[in-house]
Amino acid sequence: MSLSLPGLPDLPHDVEGLKSLIEREVAALRADVRRKAETHLPLGTAISHASPMSSQSLETFTSGRAEPADDLPAGQRETGGGGPDGAAGHDPWACLCSSMAAIPVSAALLTPVEDETGEITDFVIRAGNHVRSSEWLEPPDTQVGQRFLEARPGAATSGLLAALTSVFKSGRALNGLTVDYTEERYGRLHRAPLLYYAASCGDHLLTTWLPARSQAESLTLDAQHIASLGWGHWDLLSGAVNWSEGLHRIFRTDPGMPWSLTELCDAVLPGEVPALAELITAVLAGEEPSWTRIRFRVFGEVRTLDLLGRPVAGTDGRPWAVHLVARDLTPQMRSRRRLAETQRETEGLRQQAEAERRIASVLREALLPTHSAELAELGLTVAAAYLPAEPDAAVGGDWYKCRRLPDGRVLVAIGDAVGHGLDAVARMAQQRHALAGLAQTGATAGEMTTWLNELVCSDPSALTATMITGHIDHDRVLRWACAGHPPPLLRRGKEVSPLPSDHLGPLLGLMPGYAYETAPVPLRSGDLLLLYTDGVVERRGEDITVGINNLSRSLSGNAGLSARTTLDRITADYTRTAHDDDACLLAIQVD
Repeated sequence: MSLSLPGLPDLPHDVEGLKSLIEREVAALRADVRRKAETHLPLGTAISHASPMSSQSLETFTSGRAEPADDLPAGQRETGGGGPDGAAGHDPWACLCSSMAAIPVSAALLTPVEDETGEITDFVIRAGNHVRSSEWLEPPDTQVGQRFLEARPGAATSGLLAALTSVFKSGRALNGLTVDYTEERYGRLHRAPLLYYAASCGDHLLTTWLPARSQAESLTLDAQHIASLGWGHWDLLSGAVNWSEGLHRIFRTDPGMPWSLTELCDAVLPGEVPALAELITAVLAGEEPSWTRIRFRVFGEVRTLDLLGRPVAGTDGRPWAVHLVARDLTPQMRSRRRLAETQRETEGLRQQAEAERRIASVLREALLPTHSAELAELGLTVAAAYLPAEPDAAVGGDWYKCRRLPDGRVLVAIGDAVGHGLDAVARMAQQRHALAGLAQTGATAGEMTTWLNELVCSDPSALTATMITGHIDHDRVLRWACAGHPPPLLRRGKEVSPLPSDHLGPLLGLMPGYAYETAPVPLRSGDLLLLYTDGVVERRGEDITVGINNLSRSLSGNAGLSARTTLDRITADYTRTAHDDDACLLAIQVD
């Protein structure tokens, strides 16, 4: 969309069009100012076309390369002009000496010292003011009469003495020489970056100096760096361009080579030209637009900047200069992109974990039911708790089974397939369903365990597993077999003890052909039988008997409570570590 501003054409959509617009507007501004200046001059007065306001060419402005005026030749440096100061018999340096105190920076009037060959070897300080350029440097007025190298011993090694000598001999002024001035005082080295200016007149040389960077300037530079800020000033009449160090850092330009407005246009991305055109034309029209986000290409890298423009109005109310403030958002944009990528990856992993959790949850409901209602008819109250090693998976390799068989017996089993996650779930399901099929044959617990061991041993891809299986008969006797699994705990009153385990056999899949035995345990009314997997009692670096004893104390401490409440208390006190296995508990209470 093209935006029209009063007195300005429609906004361009390409770089060349924007540059042409800027050149036309600047040329029109200069022509108008020149015409008004000529109109108000007295009749017969000629305009000096060496003035930057009247003769600075458009090319100089758009290139940002204004050359300084030449220094006066040596023959014109001995007097202050044809005024009263140059009258015969008057000493202009006496007047200069008396005015030294009015110079706001450190200043000294020097007289050269020459050797037999006429070479300048030093200077004498004839006058000075009271301004210190550094806390550790004396003011020049306290050094009057001293040799310059005596007062400033670091001048020789820093190149300052040679520079002042060249000014005196050539007559060309010294305009801003940065001197890294170093001096040793009382056994300690001091250093100060100083900016020197000097000019000669007659037999004397006036030099001034100031800190190369004030504390306020240093703090400003630090603030620019921290806030990623920079600013630039474009004088539309003279073509002078000044950039802050922060803006040079943003565009990676040489500190002595700021860009003109047209050069700035060359760096903008094609799609951003209308936004930059709207900003610049608004400022040229005297408006102060809000922050505008524009992207530039700087040495192959896209940088995102927030720009704020402000016109600097002249006496006629028209903008004679443009001031732009830039805030670099590139690091934040990179961080946002990285954050967005991380969020996408995290969301993908979350969705994957959620899918696995749903699958595992469905498997858990299908594979690990308690059949509480039908068992209650037989006088048994059953409760189960499952604590997988990977909470997001919802189920692992541990499993249990407790249900009524067609012959009236209750099948009781608990097992642990090696591993975690869905792989362990697959092995768990295979072993659990195999046991369910064997239970339909009417076989004893030992026979079922023996057959299941042969099944696991015959599968080359299967891993070992532990299991307890048994039946509770009509006469309330548990007949059980064990394959490498911790023995169940029996709570009778307040007493808790593990079931006798003389008949324990090896892990499933470890010894093919092994015949597992069946052992009976009579149960009484009020008894609570607790079956559990090793994840409940096993801790890294600790003997498993310690965990079994702790579980026994917890079970005893909850004497008299129901199966569900007992498990809730045990799981509430359960503390998981990073290396724990799956944990499963099955409590069967005889009513």
